[in-house]
Amino acid sequence: MKRLSIDLETYSSININKCGVYKYCESEDFEILLFAYSIDGGSVHIVDLARGEELPVEVIDALTDPEIQKWAFNAAFERIALSKFLGMNTGEYLNPKSWYCSMVWSATLSLPLSLAGVGAVLGLDKQKLTEGRELIRYFCVPCNPTKVNGGRTRNFPMHDMVKWEQFKSYNKRDVEVELSIQEKLAMFPAPEQVWHEYHQDQLVNDEGIGIDMEFVKEAIHIDEVTKADLIHHLKEITGLENPNSVMQFRKWLYDRGVETDSLGKKVVEELIKDTADESLKRVLQLRQQLAKSSVKKYQAMENYACTDNRARGLFQFMGASRTGRFAGRGIQLQNLPQNHMPDLAETRALVKSGNYEALDLLHDNVPNVLSELIRTAFIPRTGKKFIVADFSAIEARVIAWLAGEEWRQEVFAKDGDIYCASASQMFGVPVEKHGVNGHLRQKGKIAELALGYGGSVGALTAMGALEMGLKEEELQPLVNTWRETNPNIIQLWWDVDKAVKDCVKMHETTKTHGLEFSYESGFLFIKLLSGRRLAYVKPRIGENRFGGESVTYEGVGATKKWERLESYGPKFVENVVQAMARDILCFAMNNLKDYHIVGTVHDEVILDVEKNVSVDGIIKIMHESPSWAEGLVLDADGYECEFYKKD
Repeated sequence: MKRLSIDLETYSSININKCGVYKYCESEDFEILLFAYSIDGGSVHIVDLARGEELPVEVIDALTDPEIQKWAFNAAFERIALSKFLGMNTGEYLNPKSWYCSMVWSATLSLPLSLAGVGAVLGLDKQKLTEGRELIRYFCVPCNPTKVNGGRTRNFPMHDMVKWEQFKSYNKRDVEVELSIQEKLAMFPAPEQVWHEYHQDQLVNDEGIGIDMEFVKEAIHIDEVTKADLIHHLKEITGLENPNSVMQFRKWLYDRGVETDSLGKKVVEELIKDTADESLKRVLQLRQQLAKSSVKKYQAMENYACTDNRARGLFQFMGASRTGRFAGRGIQLQNLPQNHMPDLAETRALVKSGNYEALDLLHDNVPNVLSELIRTAFIPRTGKKFIVADFSAIEARVIAWLAGEEWRQEVFAKDGDIYCASASQMFGVPVEKHGVNGHLRQKGKIAELALGYGGSVGALTAMGALEMGLKEEELQPLVNTWRETNPNIIQLWWDVDKAVKDCVKMHETTKTHGLEFSYESGFLFIKLLSGRRLAYVKPRIGENRFGGESVTYEGVGATKKWERLESYGPKFVENVVQAMARDILCFAMNNLKDYHIVGTVHDEVILDVEKNVSVDGIIKIMHESPSWAEGLVLDADGYECEFYKKD
């Protein structure tokens, strides 16, 4: 046996969508119902574990044999479930190094992250059976007790043997579909480097990150007390039965001469700014506090925390379509509020001790305090510390290096401030942060953030240029000036645009700036300098809204549905730059693998390390460039902390 392909059907009373696979498998009532498998691509066998059948010894042995590849679609589920099946405790899991995931393989080709989705896009003869959702609801989750079902809270095979036989067919079909996917993708194997990165990602997810559950529980309790207090105050002031009701609150405002279609955060902020009535302003501020939903993050922590108070499975390998970047799952560390309060540790201590009175006395806005403290719920192991390290301006560095924009590379080589340097280059005067012409730095910053990938006036506006004090008539000149001072980046956009179009039109390999563009069996591939390839499904030449040529391809769009998408040079450059920044992060993670990585957030790594590990030592490792990135100037910042925070 060289390869074992697996699909499981399981039962647990824990909601996997709310709590993740690690917590799901931790449940005392967790069990594997059906085990479908194929050896070396042969016929699929079903083991009915729920009805007393046993796994063959050779299959059990294969699960722990490092020489035998284990394959599944979303293999993390099968690996964690089988760890529990084999009697492993929380924190002990089957070594991922011999596990391979068809979903990851599909992701390397920008295919959907679902078995049904991949099957549909590839047009497989055998598709995932559609009745599976109902069968899973019947056998895999608790049921409501009724008179008809005799008050039971779970359906067993004996309660409907017809459905059970259908369920076995469904289980078998999933393995057949997975085998068909492997056969279809065989001409585009995922690189060994990607599998190495996947295995490391699985170890990070297995490690998990510590949660201060005492702090989390107090934060949830204080939020409940605060919300009750706010509702009480608002009822007293407004006379409303339910101040949390959008309809009731809008009518109350209307009766006082304020019309609004929305009570969204930005709208209410504008209303607060525009009103001179202090009592009305106070009511709007209280309503804004009531709408703050930071407690959802704390509840997610409570849901995801395993019995050892560690949250696992928070990172999706190659979760970001096309670029292959990591995506957040569950608690979503990629989407946490920043902390700005100077007395962070002291305020955190007040929450942990449940001292609501002191919090309310010292802070005008307790919901905002709880929001700023969300990061601090993540803690290192006892006797250890966190080191948080992240790359500085990684995308700006990569695009300057790729485009050969020398003045930018010189700024990075001399540890300069790119926002000041950009403003200086644009306006022809020296610009220093908090110094001469310092007011221009903000224009340099907004230009850098908005314009690097073809953005124009709309991108500046979306980035908040007007809120930052820029006037509308300044925006187009700012775009023009930035582009004039970055001719090599502009050239990169249109060289890539031409290379992609020529490749798609003629189905021939084209090259520019060290990138290679090829058309193979209905895919456009962009080979990065790192050697990894980005994939675009079924590309063709279309027409953009201006009547010009554009490249379109199939993928998951803003609607979260599979659809035809449009792109052009600057957007392809954005994909390339972000993908190479991701590859540099993975290179650094491999170099840091002995330091217990517990999280990766954008361009940042979180390490759970011994007290004697130095920040400088970690930063030195992150400064190392991969061999393919010769001449790229990297920089990183880092700090140590007793709980997670933004420095």
